[in-house]
Amino acid sequence: MLGTVAMIAVQAVLGDRAYDSDAILAWVTAQGAVPVIPPHPVRSAPRPTDWYLYKERARIECLFGKLKHFRRVFSRFDKLARRYLAFVHLAAACILLR
Repeated sequence: MLGTVAMIAVQAVLGDRAYDSDAILAWVTAQGAVPVIPPHPVRSAPRPTDWYLYKERARIECLFGKLKHFRRVFSRFDKLARRYLAFVHLAAACILLR
């Protein structure tokens, strides 16, 4: 399934412990990105994680949570993708200006 996902050029992929599988880690590495995924507690040999970069994931999660406060974003009233994206940009600007 991972072979069907197209990925743009990124430097790192942030994920939580649920994505700590050998298949996902190998795929991300094959794409030329660094996996920033903390090791699952049951993994026998934990690998190092960039915790500073991993904390940025929380900021992204908070942004999505704030975007969901805008009714037009979470209910997706717009039928055209460009109009929806325009409103997401407007909502993000409103969050930034708060």
